[in-house]
Amino acid sequence: MSLKKCAGLLLGAGFACCMLLMLFHPGSSLAAALRGLSIWWDVLFPSLFPFFVISELMLGFGVVHLLGALLDPLMRPLFNIPGTGGFVAAMGYVSGYPVGARLTAKLREQGMISRVEGERLVAATTSSDPIFLLGAVSVGFFRDASLGLTLALAHYGGGLIVGLLMAFHGRRDDAEEKAKGQQQSAVSAEGGRLRTALRAMAEARAKDGRSLGELLRGAVQSSLQLIIVVGGLVVFFNVLMELLARTGILTVLFGGIAQVLPLAGIPPELSAALGSGLFEVTIGARSAGGAALSIPLEYKAAAAAFILSWGGLSVHAQVASILNGTGLRYWPFLAARLVHALLAGGLLLLLWKPLRSMDALQGPWNALPAAAGLSPAAGLAAGLGLLAVLLAAAMLLALFAAALRGADKAGRR
Repeated sequence: MSLKKCAGLLLGAGFACCMLLMLFHPGSSLAAALRGLSIWWDVLFPSLFPFFVISELMLGFGVVHLLGALLDPLMRPLFNIPGTGGFVAAMGYVSGYPVGARLTAKLREQGMISRVEGERLVAATTSSDPIFLLGAVSVGFFRDASLGLTLALAHYGGGLIVGLLMAFHGRRDDAEEKAKGQQQSAVSAEGGRLRTALRAMAEARAKDGRSLGELLRGAVQSSLQLIIVVGGLVVFFNVLMELLARTGILTVLFGGIAQVLPLAGIPPELSAALGSGLFEVTIGARSAGGAALSIPLEYKAAAAAFILSWGGLSVHAQVASILNGTGLRYWPFLAARLVHALLAGGLLLLLWKPLRSMDALQGPWNALPAAAGLSPAAGLAAGLGLLAVLLAAAMLLALFAAALRGADKAGRR
């Protein structure tokens, strides 16, 4: 019997066991499902749905194509992806998982990126959103606003390193696409990058051809379908964790993790947080923040950084469902998440003493308790503002890179 058939039988048996456990524990299953539904409705729906719709509209109007032509001089040398990846990265970092995977899949469907470029992009742009990291985790779970700076640098710094490392992924597979992209980039530079970007936007808008009403309706419909899938997976994993806890499987898992953690110099008491974070980000981060007071704060923060960067199997399932049918493989994303988690945890421990000793940097972050209670509207406004800042900074860097390249070519002549 092949490995694929064995895996299918094991999964089928596992789901059958879950069904039986739900029959034996109906009350606990219902309570867990309601908790997952509350997370989806109160947090995920208002924070993700507007970004899904906005990204669909920007694709339809050709704004992504314009930004892609402008950002190409920055994204290709650093991350070996086309300029459209800059837009995906900005949206992914601002709105959190799984927006980066969603936009990567859309670019792949439109033929704007190759398979290997898509795998690089989705691996490098999957991260936690800053509102959740700073407000919910730092202030809500750890009760320490100043922790946000260290967590943010470790998490997003680790993501940047992953993006640089993923530039080496699949270099042999996309040699032809890379040569083609360099040729197009040279043509764009000769014709004027801004003029080429505006032309790309006009061509994309003409190719789409839908009116504003049709475009808006399509964006809302596709975004609703995706947000419902995300909500269903969140509910499922909440119920699954409850069933695993009822059967004692989680206790066994936590015990196994507790045996391994001391080998890495990490307190074994964090096994429950890391084990929970293996499945779901929110539960794991909350468990890390509420761990025993005897555990040094830097280790609890490192566990939270690891969990945020890993994403949890719930996020993995969301990304896998989005990538289905696009030709993008899941294993590069899995490897990138594991590397990101290890890098984030290590960076936090490395930066802990230098940053915590710089009292001057802690002042602005102590004002974060006000941000912890952001309403959905205020959170959306903050996210859009951050998106605008990131895109503006990326475009300035891209223009600077293009100017340097042009000066270098003029000097050679």
